Amino acid sequence: MNISGDKVIVNKSAEEMYHFFADVGNFESIMPDDIQKFEVDGESFLFALKGMPEIRLVLEDKTEFSNVTLGAASSKLDFQLAANIDEIDAHTSEVQLDFNGKFNMMMAMMVKKPLTSFIEILTENLEKL
Repeated sequence: MNISGDKVIVNKSAEEMYHFFADVGNFESIMPDDIQKFEVDGESFLFALKGMPEIRLVLEDKTEFSNVTLGAASSKLDFQLAANIDEIDAHTSEVQLDFNGKFNMMMAMMVKKPLTSFIEILTENLEKL
């Protein structure tokens, strides 16, 4: 299951956005308002939204100034969240969040709507940076 957020223009350079995503603690600033828990542990963070189970994301891969990819720490949920960054100019970049998960059909049907909403909120909050 793939969910791609809208591409948004951010008034920060590609380098600034890369460093923003590479510091996993920064994800707290773009989380939805109904976040119940957010804890950073090295290159991972644990978060919980109201009515959802806790999820731990771990920094998996980085491509300097263009991509930061996080993956689920639990083998029960196999997914990645990638931040793709394209430089527009020295002070502006375009960012798109991509969610890629390997779920069975039943699980995919249950999580598609809340995950799509989650990606939309993260994307909207990126625009405010």
